[in-house]
Amino acid sequence: MKQWLAAVAVIGALHAPAALGGEREVLADLLDRILAAADQRVMHETFWAEGLVYTSSSGQRFGKAEILAGFDPPADNADSPPAAVRYAAESVQIQLLEGAAVITFRLTADQGGERIGEYFNTGVFRLQQDGWKAVTWQATRIP
Repeated sequence: MKQWLAAVAVIGALHAPAALGGEREVLADLLDRILAAADQRVMHETFWAEGLVYTSSSGQRFGKAEILAGFDPPADNADSPPAAVRYAAESVQIQLLEGAAVITFRLTADQGGERIGEYFNTGVFRLQQDGWKAVTWQATRIP
């Protein structure tokens, strides 16, 4: 019995790096998808955890409800919406912990072909029954 347990432990150890690499790929894909669909409410509904604490680059703190409220139609529709902002992640680092992950990256924001901002971002994710969810987020504007 002890030999069987030792064999299972060795096999598990051999497969752990592949499993961790797989989780890194899942998280990197999740990050790419939220940035590509930043203007779509449905992506935000699934990306952020219910208890999210988001600290914006302007120092404001809010949660998932406030993010989703930003998708509500404005009171007046007098002005046409500005050109869409395109986001991308550079220098992405993903650290896996037991049931959690930390993603750090440089966020770029472009609008109408012009760079309008760059930010350092850190997101902490927790693996939940329905996948990885961001539980806390910190954005810092790069001057």
